[in-house]
Amino acid sequence: MIKLLGVAIIAGLLLAESDLLATEAAEVQSGTPSNVLHHNQCWTGWFDRDDPSGTGDWETLKELRRENPGKICPEPGSMEVTTLSGLSVGAAGEVIFRNDLTDGFVCRNQDQSDRTCNDYRVRFSCPPQYCGEEVCWTRWYDRDDPSGTGDWEPLSNLRSENPGQICDNPLYFEAVTTGNNPVLATSTGQTFHVFNPTVGFVCRNADQRFGGCHDYQVRFGCPCLRYN
Repeated sequence: MIKLLGVAIIAGLLLAESDLLATEAAEVQSGTPSNVLHHNQCWTGWFDRDDPSGTGDWETLKELRRENPGKICPEPGSMEVTTLSGLSVGAAGEVIFRNDLTDGFVCRNQDQSDRTCNDYRVRFSCPPQYCGEEVCWTRWYDRDDPSGTGDWEPLSNLRSENPGQICDNPLYFEAVTTGNNPVLATSTGQTFHVFNPTVGFVCRNADQRFGGCHDYQVRFGCPCLRYN
C-alpha cells in the first residue's frame, strides 16, 4: 500500500511539472535549421502591428514586412507568439485562425466565445544581422535520458544545476540528439511537449508514436554583451 502511494505521489508530481512547463511555454512554430553544429540564429524584436479593436489581431508576415522593411529575414526559422502580458497562445486559450511561418499570426474576434481576442505580439528567429546583437552559445547540456518518462531538459533545472552558466533571457536554443552524429530535434519526427528558449526542452515517451524519445542535449543562445 505504501509503495503504491509513493508511486502515485511521484506520478502526480511529474504531471504537475509537465502541466506547469506546458503552460509556461510560448507557442513556437518551428522550421528546420540548416546546420546542426553551426546553426546561429537569434530572436528579432517583438512586433505588435495591430490590436483587436477591429475584426481581430492581424500580425501577418506580409504586413509586418511591409511596415518593417529589412527587419525580418526571408526565411525565419521559427515564430513565437504571446499576449502583451506574456501568455502563450496555449495558455490564452483562444481559437486562432492563422499561426504559421507562411502567413504569420491572426486571431479573429468572430471565432471567440466573448467576441474579442487578446492583443498579441510576435517575433521571429533569424540570423544575427536581423536581431541587432550577436549571439553567443552556451555549452551543450544533457541532464536527463529517456529511460523514465522521457528526456527532461527544463531551463529551470539546468539553471539550478549549472549556476551562472546560462543567461536570464536566452534568445534562442538548440536541441540535438546525443552521440557522434547529432541530428536536429526538429528533424527526428518526434513530438515535443516543450520546445522553447525561455522554458527549455521536454520530450515525453508517451507522446511518441513508435518507441520512446531519443536522448537529447540542448544549448542556449545568449546576447554576447550580457553573457560574456
